[in-house]
Amino acid sequence: MSLVRMLARPMLASIFVVQGSAALRNPDRLVSQAKPVTDTLVPWAKQLAPPAVADRIPEDPKALVRLNGAVQVVGGLALATGRFPRIGALLLLGSMLPTTWAGHPFWTEDDPERRHAQRIQLLKNVTMAGGLMLAAVDTEGRPSLWWRARHGAKGARHSAKGARHGVKGAREAVKGARQGTGRAAERARHEIRRTARRARREAGQGATRLRAKLPG
Repeated sequence: MSLVRMLARPMLASIFVVQGSAALRNPDRLVSQAKPVTDTLVPWAKQLAPPAVADRIPEDPKALVRLNGAVQVVGGLALATGRFPRIGALLLLGSMLPTTWAGHPFWTEDDPERRHAQRIQLLKNVTMAGGLMLAAVDTEGRPSLWWRARHGAKGARHSAKGARHGVKGAREAVKGARQGTGRAAERARHEIRRTARRARREAGQGATRLRAKLPG
């Protein structure tokens, strides 16, 4: 791990560990803010999730506040320690949507000063989300799983193509060998026929000379 990552990861994770721990210890102070969000998100999540998972999604805002706090603590520690930094960053990124929505709805504020303050806080969360996105794709110079899977599939296709070319070449070699054998056999048959004709011709000539030497 480089020095920059060693410093930056704990710095980025610190607020999530602190805020998540506070939510686990004292969720009541956040329930009133979280309830409008949980009342909207929970039915939507139950509709999208498989039945076995949907039945386990809590509906109590207090339980959901604690669950989100636990996700922030686990994700923050994973990012800060560098054990599972990319997974930790993704967990924190996912936890920021409900907390930002619940904690900084500047569009509901009528007072200009409070509206401005909430907008600033929301933009800070957006800034942290950008940092988490970078941390989630940081492979520390190693090829990502997606890159390895894509290039592994490409290599497999090239290997399969090479194997097909090899089979084709072997077939052509067998065909050439058969053709070569056929040509050799044809040459042998032609040579045998020519030798036989020469032998018959020489035998005929010898018989003619013998008859010429015999007395009338």
